[in-house]
Amino acid sequence: MNPILLDFPDEFETERLLIRCPKPGDGQVVHEAINASIEELKLWLPFAQKEQSKEEVEINIREAHMDFLARKDLRLLIFHKKTGNLVGSSGLHRIDWEVPKFEIGYWADTRNSGKGYITEAVEGITTFAFNELNAKRVEIRCDAKNTKSRAIPVRLDFDLEGLLRNDDCSVDGKEIRDTCIYAKIRD
Repeated sequence: MNPILLDFPDEFETERLLIRCPKPGDGQVVHEAINASIEELKLWLPFAQKEQSKEEVEINIREAHMDFLARKDLRLLIFHKKTGNLVGSSGLHRIDWEVPKFEIGYWADTRNSGKGYITEAVEGITTFAFNELNAKRVEIRCDAKNTKSRAIPVRLDFDLEGLLRNDDCSVDGKEIRDTCIYAKIRD
């Protein structure tokens, strides 16, 4: 079946969070979150290596919305249910619909980090992947030096399946880095 024909919710909730696909107009809050978090994000994420205008972020959000509808990539924005504030971004990426399997990526708005929101979101997204998308495998890949990112799959009982040594360059291109691969599978 062509994945574009798959019907599944474009939003869901956890205890404290509303998690949904990006929509036109979300660029403003995402731009603000990136700017508030840029010092932390630029250590790990390629998109944070250069300043982005509000327009560029809005274009990226609209492209992510189209990719979600086309089932090519399922970016998700994370909002606090009570305040409506954006707390971060996540999603299901590197999709293989044949298996099906997904990779979860995530980043937090620094103003909301340390409160367990990303852990809660990743747990909800993992459940969504298994229950709504019939996932057989959900992965989290992260830089071995990114201790905050690594703590999330550990907290959620993902298995560390391997360490890919000399797998990637740091985002600043100055050194070679190792990549950790964590996964949960459906038995």
